[in-house]
Amino acid sequence: MRIPIESSTSYRGRNARPNWASLVGFIALALGSGAIGLPFSPLRSAAAAAWYASLSKPEWVIPTPWAGPLWLALYGLMGAAAWLGTRERYHRKRGVALLAYLVQLALNAVWAPLFFGGRNIGAGLFVLVALWLATVWTLREFATVRASAAWLLAPGAAWVSFVLALNFSIWRLNP
Repeated sequence: MRIPIESSTSYRGRNARPNWASLVGFIALALGSGAIGLPFSPLRSAAAAAWYASLSKPEWVIPTPWAGPLWLALYGLMGAAAWLGTRERYHRKRGVALLAYLVQLALNAVWAPLFFGGRNIGAGLFVLVALWLATVWTLREFATVRASAAWLLAPGAAWVSFVLALNFSIWRLNP
């Protein structure tokens, strides 16, 4: 006996209907990891803003007020990417992709408290190297599970690369 397959279900095991509450949950999880570092950032902490302003920075640093909206958009894209990846229910690499994603979120959550809260440029640089590696790992794993999820992660990978270069430059300019 053949079981008919609805047109909204693919052979790859996607859920038949989008679960919008799940999408909101994944975006909230991503935003939550970013919110951990928010109290330590120059946007919310006068002490961090004063310390960051006192550092020597390269000419190509972006204005501080731009960082908040950029991170907000990137965390939203990261949450949407994870949601798309979970929709591939039977893909054998889905679990590895989600593990990489969670490692990336944890490293994202740790960076601002170390860099701004701890005023430790070197520790921030170390975490950013690990975050960059985790971001590349996450991107690669999601590319095998669902290409559109990887494309949603690409701007975040570019941003982490920029922040890594910026943190490295600040580390070199402030011995």
